[in-house]
Amino acid sequence: MTLPAVVPVRRTLRAVPLGPALAWTVLALLAVAALWPGLLAGQPPNAVDPINALAPPGSEHLLGTDQLGRDVYSRLVHGTRDSLTVGLGATGIALGAGSLLGVLAAMARGVVDEVLMRLTDILLAFPGLLLALLVIALLGPGTGHATLAIGLSALPGFVRLARAQALVVGRADYVHSAVGFGQRRWAAHLRHVVPNALPPLVVFATLGIAGAVIAGSSLSFLGLGPQPPDPEWGSMLAEGRGQFEDAWALALGPGVAVLLTAAALTVVGRDLQRRLEGRNGHGRH
Repeated sequence: MTLPAVVPVRRTLRAVPLGPALAWTVLALLAVAALWPGLLAGQPPNAVDPINALAPPGSEHLLGTDQLGRDVYSRLVHGTRDSLTVGLGATGIALGAGSLLGVLAAMARGVVDEVLMRLTDILLAFPGLLLALLVIALLGPGTGHATLAIGLSALPGFVRLARAQALVVGRADYVHSAVGFGQRRWAAHLRHVVPNALPPLVVFATLGIAGAVIAGSSLSFLGLGPQPPDPEWGSMLAEGRGQFEDAWALALGPGVAVLLTAAALTVVGRDLQRRLEGRNGHGRH
């Protein structure tokens, strides 16, 4: 009787990269904070207590209180929802519209492709944050407008990537065979090109969420994102910048939250990118 091979425990542990595992753990905690903030923070985020204003961290207030006596930790947890909403919403807008326009440009070619690419070049000429500020100047501040502004600023990159992927996949033999067997060209693109062009776009979107979260916090820091009294990391950072010596957690907390979120999303995005490249490389052999 042949005994089954025994996999060393050390090798099994090494098979799970520590960086992505920690990054996924951080993202899981952020998801809980965004969907069920009451599980992590029991105090209401907007409860004012002037007597305990700028209280230091302690057992009652883990990260102290702000200048109005509001619990910083509770506001930090409840602010996750607005911060992630802007990042996810903006990236969703850029991914959806960018994929549609990029595939359309690759399918249409000719004048349509030329017009879309020149408009994309014009948008790329503007720095992303400057373009977002221009949109907010026209629409006004707020969570929805900030999300739309950041999404439009990220749109050109998704359009170019979607077009490039659609052109590459569109040259594949199975696409030409489908058209040769009588399938309409647009139907062949929808059935074969779009699904095979999406994985790189999803990886790019994962990396883009990190930048969108930072951009959203930047706009909130300037007072152009979610409006008071709603807690948001950027606005909390703006409120705490002048109180750092007296209440360091007021600014440090949201700053660390933005940093950890961006780092976790970047690590997960890079890991997905490596897995996708490894799968494509394996498939070519």
